[in-house]
Amino acid sequence: MTLKYYHAEPLANSLKSMVPLIEKGLPWQSIYVDLHKFEQHEPWFTAVNPEGQVPVLDHDGVIITHTTVIGEYLEDAFPDAPPLRPADPVGKARMRYWNKFTDEHVMNHVSMHGWHRMVGVIARSIESGDFEKLLERIPLHEQREKWRTARSGFNEADLANATRKIDVAVDKVEKQLADTQWIAGDMYTLADINLFSMLGMAAARMFPEKNYDQRAPRFTEWVQRMYGRAGVKAALAMPNRTNPALRTFTGEAR
Repeated sequence: MTLKYYHAEPLANSLKSMVPLIEKGLPWQSIYVDLHKFEQHEPWFTAVNPEGQVPVLDHDGVIITHTTVIGEYLEDAFPDAPPLRPADPVGKARMRYWNKFTDEHVMNHVSMHGWHRMVGVIARSIESGDFEKLLERIPLHEQREKWRTARSGFNEADLANATRKIDVAVDKVEKQLADTQWIAGDMYTLADINLFSMLGMAAARMFPEKNYDQRAPRFTEWVQRMYGRAGVKAALAMPNRTNPALRTFTGEAR
């Protein structure tokens, strides 16, 4: 059995699928894809994932993409490894509800601020001719347009709405943690890993003026518990080549 994991820095999407590999105690080979050199658009990588996005899991030649799918795949493929998904139907449903909430109502809004703050700096530093050549190599239309928007700047109204959605998400988690130890119940699950990777690491760092530690103390305590997980610690110890000047956000330019 061989597991190859193609990933960038241990942040956001790459972190989200890396933590389960570690938490489940699975042997895996790390294959770093340098987003700063746009390796995700190189032919060697698009031969692995034609969409040109990280992360990617290669399980004995079977390619699995998209982080939430990777997490569920690991649960199905390795049932004897420590579980990160409840065994009962209700527990599974609650975990999947929170994963859906994170994927559809959190990730894109956090990502917008990250692209505005970090990717925009990168995009504007590229000469016009080189930038157009870069866009030609991006397989997905939506990603090409996202790079164009990052270069010109995101709409202030859209950024304000994204901030509002992040506030809503933090408040929602705060309310949930009044009733349960972890996001989807009393078991640590993929829902915790997903939400931590997309929101938990980013909220306080991106918006220090929000004072989430006071506004959402249960959320803040949960974030600290997540940082204390052995799997999270091990993942965050992986190399991070992000330019220190661009580390105001913990996301990825895919």
